[in-house]
Amino acid sequence: MKKVSVRFERDSSQKDIEIIIRADRQDEQVNTLIESLTYRKPERITVLDRNNCPCVLGEDEIVFVSADGKNVRITALSGIYRAKQSLQSMEKMLSRKFLRVSRFELINLTKVRKYDFTIGGTLRIEFDNGMETWASRRYIPLIKQRLSGEEGYLC
Repeated sequence: MKKVSVRFERDSSQKDIEIIIRADRQDEQVNTLIESLTYRKPERITVLDRNNCPCVLGEDEIVFVSADGKNVRITALSGIYRAKQSLQSMEKMLSRKFLRVSRFELINLTKVRKYDFTIGGTLRIEFDNGMETWASRRYIPLIKQRLSGEEGYLC
């Protein structure tokens, strides 16, 4: 465990709070610190079930979210739902546990069982519930960058 030092600097020109973390690399301790500083309660999202009845899902129940025309389709542990909003607005609403893997899809990192980087440069993502999706080639560098900073996500 590395030593952590904290200091406060008064800056009357600042309207917001800025936190900078300096370390030799982004490891588990740094990620834990970032998570504790940015922690927020998991979002609860109002969605429509298959009968168009509104219900509420916690983001921990969501496996992935995909664009479906002007709406989004939410694949959860309990079934498939939809919401009348864009994928971009859903991305802003959800926590850092979610990652965009294509123009049309966000995944919940906590529900991923396996990442399979193929020789052809594609990425297959398998979830705990047996479902799978493919990442867009365009997003693979961003995915690798994000996952390399998350302890335990990449082999």
